[in-house]
Amino acid sequence: MIKIASWNVNSIRARLKNLIEWINKETPEVLLLQETKTLDSTFPNSEIEDLGYNVITLGQKSYNGVAILSKSMPEDIIYSLPGNEDDDQARFIEATVYNRVRVASIYLPNGNPVNTDKFDYKIKWMDHLYSHIKNSLASEEICVFAGDYNVIENDTDVYDPIAFRDDALTHKETRDIFKKINNLGVINAFKILHKSTHQYSYWDYQRGAWQKDNGLLIDHILLSPEASDLLINSGIDREPRGKEKASDHTPIWCELDIKE
Repeated sequence: MIKIASWNVNSIRARLKNLIEWINKETPEVLLLQETKTLDSTFPNSEIEDLGYNVITLGQKSYNGVAILSKSMPEDIIYSLPGNEDDDQARFIEATVYNRVRVASIYLPNGNPVNTDKFDYKIKWMDHLYSHIKNSLASEEICVFAGDYNVIENDTDVYDPIAFRDDALTHKETRDIFKKINNLGVINAFKILHKSTHQYSYWDYQRGAWQKDNGLLIDHILLSPEASDLLINSGIDREPRGKEKASDHTPIWCELDIKE
């Protein structure tokens, strides 16, 4: 069995202590990170490698940034979303781990405010992601597409739907493309096993959101049918969000019945 987790750390250097504590406690075989907010040259490789992980990164100064940490050596790495190679924002990295598992760390654009270039960029990015997932599924491989999707799929995934009705995360175009992606046949690793609503992965730093449980479910693990056939368990680990100097996101994870 291997455990694959995803976590928007909102600055790897600011959360390094919390990250190391969580890794030591949960020991995932693969950890996909988003919003590392650092260049490749300043990523804390040695600290992570000391924990037994191989590290591949796509960094950017102060913004964005994605990484794959794996106890097996990542192979066949791609450092940009196929079809979107000219993108200068570090939002996508993908590799094969454990010889046959294709994993992608995804930091999908926020898109706010709507009716601006930022929203147009989000929609175009999602279109490229749709095409990539469609092509990946045709290979019939074990694929895991995980990360911060910046998509509130349903009104039950947000503490106050009315407050977010004009937000890019709930916009009809956003939800329509996400629905198209799901209709390709991917399985949401968390939702397939957890039917209760109002389960969140993100809580804003403002207005006591964490204390009030005013959260959003915007982090997702989408599995190819071949991966979903191997799904054993999944979850959202709320504990790190309550730590001092916490990220505003918390880890999500799944376990697959694959020999290490």
